[in-house]
Amino acid sequence: MQLEEVLGQLEKAGTAQNRKVYARHGVGPNMYGVSYSALRALAKRIRTDQGLAQELWGTGNHDARVLATLIADPGAAPPAQIDRWAGDLDNYVIADAFSEFVSRTPHVRAKAEKWMPDRSEWTGRAGWRLATYLAMQDAGLDDGYFEELLATIESDIRRSPNWVRDAMNGALIAIGCRNAKLTRRAIAVAKRIGPVEVDHGETGCKTPDAVDYIQRTLDRRQGKAAPEPPKRSAGGPPAGKRTSEP
Repeated sequence: MQLEEVLGQLEKAGTAQNRKVYARHGVGPNMYGVSYSALRALAKRIRTDQGLAQELWGTGNHDARVLATLIADPGAAPPAQIDRWAGDLDNYVIADAFSEFVSRTPHVRAKAEKWMPDRSEWTGRAGWRLATYLAMQDAGLDDGYFEELLATIESDIRRSPNWVRDAMNGALIAIGCRNAKLTRRAIAVAKRIGPVEVDHGETGCKTPDAVDYIQRTLDRRQGKAAPEPPKRSAGGPPAGKRTSEP
């Protein structure tokens, strides 16, 4: 498909109700309001198209950028392009969609380590979202790697920007679900931190309690495949399969 055709389909698929939902979650006015089910269906038709993904991202339109993360080629996206996209992040919804894409590239660990200390709220959030994926997907990392992340979370979470705190809490949960040793370490850290305060704006979202979420995840895990990434909160806009859809 060509760019103009895809943009026309996105515009047609957008709804006023979805635009209201996304706006409540911090998405700016440059959007059509397309549901994630419609975006995934369109991505399935397009398949992988790195060139089109770059064009879609360049429009600045929110829905086009989410679609770009679904059709971009994880093996063909150069690190410099990934960094440019990271610099364009402006809300948690696109930050999470972007992070999910980066988690499928060969650069996930390098970008996590580069972005976690970033002072930008959205780049920093992307880094900690990638830390969540590392905890769930990278079997080659030893416990010491995640123990260092737990120490950083404990020391920095209170002074980090709002949406970075939220992502750090998610990483804490994911690390706590990795193995029995890290479960004990993560729960101890979570108890010392106490409740994590996140401003969810004009939404019904709530910040997961790390100790409770870790325990419930472990209770559900028995006999099942690896769990999904920790949900950011209850009731937010869609981020892949992690949250409900408008």
